[in-house]
Amino acid sequence: MAPRSVPESALAGLREDLAGQVLVPGDPGYDEARILHNAMIDRRPAVIAQCETQADVSNAVLFGRETELPVAVRGGGHSVAGTSAVDDGLVVDLRRMHRVVVDPEDLTVRVEGGATMSHLDRACQPFGVATTGGRASTTGVGGFTLGGGSGWLERKFGLACDNLLAVDLITAEGKHVVASADDNPELFWALHGGGGNFGVATSLTLRLHELPATSIAMVFVRPESAPDVVRAFRDLGEVAPDEVGGGVICCPAPPTPFIPEHLVGELVCGSLLTYAGPVDEVREFAAPLLALRPEAELVTDIAYADLQCMLDDPPGLRNYWSAEYLSEFPDAAVDVFCERAARIPMPTSTQHVLFMMGGAVADGPLDYPVPWRTAPWVVHPFATWEDPADDERVRRWVRDVRADARPWSIDAVYLNFIGNEGERRVVAGYGAGNHQRLARVKAAYDPDNVFHLNHNIAPAASA
Repeated sequence: MAPRSVPESALAGLREDLAGQVLVPGDPGYDEARILHNAMIDRRPAVIAQCETQADVSNAVLFGRETELPVAVRGGGHSVAGTSAVDDGLVVDLRRMHRVVVDPEDLTVRVEGGATMSHLDRACQPFGVATTGGRASTTGVGGFTLGGGSGWLERKFGLACDNLLAVDLITAEGKHVVASADDNPELFWALHGGGGNFGVATSLTLRLHELPATSIAMVFVRPESAPDVVRAFRDLGEVAPDEVGGGVICCPAPPTPFIPEHLVGELVCGSLLTYAGPVDEVREFAAPLLALRPEAELVTDIAYADLQCMLDDPPGLRNYWSAEYLSEFPDAAVDVFCERAARIPMPTSTQHVLFMMGGAVADGPLDYPVPWRTAPWVVHPFATWEDPADDERVRRWVRDVRADARPWSIDAVYLNFIGNEGERRVVAGYGAGNHQRLARVKAAYDPDNVFHLNHNIAPAASA
């Protein structure tokens, strides 16, 4: 079916109003501009507004409303559900707005709404400062932060939203508002986990932290030794200082220099310790893992911006993810985790992940709508593959992982880690009480639910 056509007079007005570019089907660059991170999503917008300024964003939102087009907002395009594109609608594309301004004296950074983690991390690196970012350099800073923001540095510096100081937002009426502790504080609260429900974030101001050194310790073992690695990692996580983060990652071994050639493509169980400090200190914490005589190991200093690239997926893969946040991870959970890891669908590049939480995450503000912050562990099945014929068996494996973890689940979930899993999971992502409060904020700033292509919060009817 051909995409919906928009009156040429309306398009001409939008082109005149925008400093950026307007793309419609058939234009050079249209097909490239509509590609998302998840290759399972193939949507054909009626209009893509490639915004360059805050005024562009306002004009694009007003155009969408005047033409009655559904509106999607694109930052990094990493949503596994593909919410940053829409068939027969308008995409407000922020990717041209990726400037990052670091203030090393005040330890703050202002990040435009289309910037990725790579833009942020590379800008901060020369000053020896950082803030909690996602675990992939191509992730958009805006959607990541507004959704809560879980990353390698969270145990030391808190979630990304814990470091949020201010947001410039374009509302559904095309108006510019500032949200901070002093300006529109209820909206500011909602932006600490409520996602893109309330408007288009054209810039975010974040708190920075001094980070003079980062290091990692990685080990890989064959599947039969996986329980030993997982238990050692779990035991370490229960006593490690906040500087230590990381995860267990079971997957087909990637073709990297420190992995023996005979293991490449074979199922392995790996443990990655990240450390906000020098390599000699991370080696001490990694001693129980290194003592297991792994098939491959790597202990090294690494620049934080390079660490952020380690798990980047190549473009063009099909993606399906989910998560369960856990109150504990006893030996019984270790066993079912490892049993499911041995059944990772092959040949794919799927990862079966256990992340360590706690530290500054658990100690952070409990008032924000991120009820999952109290969990010490999260199981995150992260499936990626190429062949559409594998869709059903891979998605079934992800659902089986969730079922395995349910006995220890806290029934709260980080919505950036999941796709469309129904209304109950959306409420679980915010918390029932928070969801009602968020609905009132939604009614104040987006009563018509213009921004609904997300983990949506319907506006409260009584507001």
